[in-house]
Amino acid sequence: MDRSTEPTPSDAEETRGSDGASPAGRHLTIAPARRRRLLALLAGLAVVVLVVDQIVKYLAVTRLEPGEYVPIIGDLLGLSLVFNSGAAFSFAEGSTWFFTIAATVVTAVIIVVARRLGSLAWAIALGALLGGNLGNLADRLFREPGFGVGHVVDMINYNNWFVGNVADIAIVLSAIAVAVLTFRGISVDGRRLAPAGHVDPEVKAAVDEEPSSAVESDETTPEQDRAAADEASTAVEPGDGTTTNGTDRG
Repeated sequence: MDRSTEPTPSDAEETRGSDGASPAGRHLTIAPARRRRLLALLAGLAVVVLVVDQIVKYLAVTRLEPGEYVPIIGDLLGLSLVFNSGAAFSFAEGSTWFFTIAATVVTAVIIVVARRLGSLAWAIALGALLGGNLGNLADRLFREPGFGVGHVVDMINYNNWFVGNVADIAIVLSAIAVAVLTFRGISVDGRRLAPAGHVDPEVKAAVDEEPSSAVESDETTPEQDRAAADEASTAVEPGDGTTTNGTDRG
């Protein structure tokens, strides 16, 4: 588990699941104080992204004219005022209501998922995602032409390929972070999920410590063969033609 996502002993307690001690069966009981700190970080980052996004949009609306291009890095990057009815970076324009509903659902999902929050990295990723999502959702709800169908203000022109805003940047970066965390097997509560075929080090150590006598083998040593022969020879009484159990050999 990454240091950034591993709860400290004072913040979390590891308990074993009913299915044994495998990594997939372990659960982290996150201390309330730690969870409050992570939730505060998530909420604080979301507010920062939302406020910065709305300030930049306000400046764009009041300082830029539609169709105007202000170069920042020549033709590669500049400022252009666009009112977008679609998704991030002017994608799927004309589907405002669909994206309004989708943004509302995403907000609800983030709030539900945050109840299990135990990872610093996830707190940052979800905070940025929530802030960016709320930034564009606010435009759809409260800007022209009407509630729920408002157009999102975009102003960052990427070589005339597409135009986006601060909220879009936060959404894309957080989506990448979520993908990386998921790929690395780090869950929202801070556990690192065990990959297929992984053997728990504690289970492996317990197996290695078992006494060798517990493992049966079909092979025998020369000493064991001689001992067995001696035992067989003592089972016959010499000179009387009978075995030790009294059975006549003749």
